[in-house]
Amino acid sequence: MRLGAALTFITFSELASGRIYQRRRLFAPESQHVIGNSPTADYRLSQQPISLVSSRIPGPLKGFIALGDSYSAGIGTGVDGKEDDCRHGLGSHAQLIATDLLASHGGRNSSAFQFLSCTGATTQDIISGSGDSQVDTFNTSLPIDLALLSIGGNDLGFFDVINACVFRFYNFYSGTCEAALANTKAQLESDEFDQRLDIIIMEILDKVRWEKKPDFFITITGYARFFNELTEECDDMSFGIWWNGPKLKKDLRINMNAMVLTVNAKIRKTIDLVNSRFTKDKLVFIDYDQEFDGHRFCEEGVKEPDYDRKDTWFFLIGGPDNARNNTESKHNSDLATLPPNSALVNPASCLEPAQRSGDWGELALCYMAMAKQEPNLQFARGDFVAENSMWYVPTYYGKTFHPRSLGHEVIRNKIYEAWRARE
Repeated sequence: MRLGAALTFITFSELASGRIYQRRRLFAPESQHVIGNSPTADYRLSQQPISLVSSRIPGPLKGFIALGDSYSAGIGTGVDGKEDDCRHGLGSHAQLIATDLLASHGGRNSSAFQFLSCTGATTQDIISGSGDSQVDTFNTSLPIDLALLSIGGNDLGFFDVINACVFRFYNFYSGTCEAALANTKAQLESDEFDQRLDIIIMEILDKVRWEKKPDFFITITGYARFFNELTEECDDMSFGIWWNGPKLKKDLRINMNAMVLTVNAKIRKTIDLVNSRFTKDKLVFIDYDQEFDGHRFCEEGVKEPDYDRKDTWFFLIGGPDNARNNTESKHNSDLATLPPNSALVNPASCLEPAQRSGDWGELALCYMAMAKQEPNLQFARGDFVAENSMWYVPTYYGKTFHPRSLGHEVIRNKIYEAWRARE
């Protein structure tokens, strides 16, 4: 994974006030969703009555902005029609909150949601002046009362670790797990990410002119540990793409979980530092990690990879979502008509654009295409490709280790808890 900027080509159209204002890479204008007239309004609606939904939303809230990476974009949690390149999901916690906000307004088109989160985003993609910056794209003319932010995993090397230690998409050439973990450790020990996050936060506050909007605040979400690290039987299991892939040993699970907790600690430290500059806290940290207890990989009695276990709140490669209404994602119909033995991507030219995008799925597909040039390679599971015509679509791989819909519901609920406590 690259640690620099994700260079993307962005087009967007400005909708009337009170409508969703979305950032997408190479998307068709007709695919935009208008709040109040969107498939989202019927997709994974809260199970509670509207009166209870309304009570969770801060009283005067008129609108909000979502910034950040794939955890905020909700990759894999459903699309309507053609998927956009930012991998926005209809089951993301940001989109669920937008649906609740609309319900709290009685279904009237009087609220605003600016969805700038993008899969592959790093701090460099958010900071003002860095190409097509999310901060620069922030439309402050909309009635925005708060911001949601998720960032850090791409800066700190999550994909490198998952590739080298778990899946090994590029087979023998994926690098060693030890090297990937050491690189992430070095990034975590550096203060570069902390400084960038500090800059981003202050730029968002300055953009909205916080001194004139004293009630504006930023809600920053952390990450959840991926594994139950105590189960002995998982030591003999593997998520590897190719035959004889790496095992999910306890030491690996402990190290990867520690990586997540350290990232959360860095985010919390920066939040505390920024809050100390103000008489009233401007930032709220959402730590939802403990809510995932019992819902991680390698839980007691689970034989991994278990594609049928809806109680796992992270995606497996190519695995289904666990949305309450069992809605399956619609995919690009043109891609869906390709035969299963179609080439993944061009192995001679795919790496540079994949690294620029930072999209886990594009990187995985490119590494697999490069690996397939080696003779005698065999997939770990024979039906891995044959049974799913979407095996060459980036989201098929990119959504792995990201929250499924039930996980996003929990994140949304923890956000509401924090908002109520703040009030």
